[in-house]
Amino acid sequence: MLEKLNPPGVHETAGYHHVTISPAGRLAHLAGQCPLDLAGTVVGAPGDYDAQTDQVIANCLTVLAAAGASPDDVVRSIIYVVSPDSSVLAGVWDRLNASPLGPAFNTASTLLGVASLGYRGQLVEIDLTAALP
Repeated sequence: MLEKLNPPGVHETAGYHHVTISPAGRLAHLAGQCPLDLAGTVVGAPGDYDAQTDQVIANCLTVLAAAGASPDDVVRSIIYVVSPDSSVLAGVWDRLNASPLGPAFNTASTLLGVASLGYRGQLVEIDLTAALP
């Protein structure tokens, strides 16, 4: 069972926990999941954060399942969004939390606005670490 803490003396969070402690002996470190379909094409029209976020969610769920894990087993997430606009980052965060992947983001999570990502037109990427049950 994961232990999640928000210790006194630090700010209240937007749903994540400052500390996640895993008793598991094995961790799965997943490659950053990009908004690519099976053909390796970035999905969505230019600037379509929703379509890209949905594809990243689907890819994350697939690789978690392949590792024998679920969103509840995620101990650390890093979300990268190409935008300097806090409202865009918040929109991606809200969409992630409302999805079936949502439980992954109530552990130790970081949301970053970045200048660019690896694929042309890519707007979102998620890096996950899961404690294997």
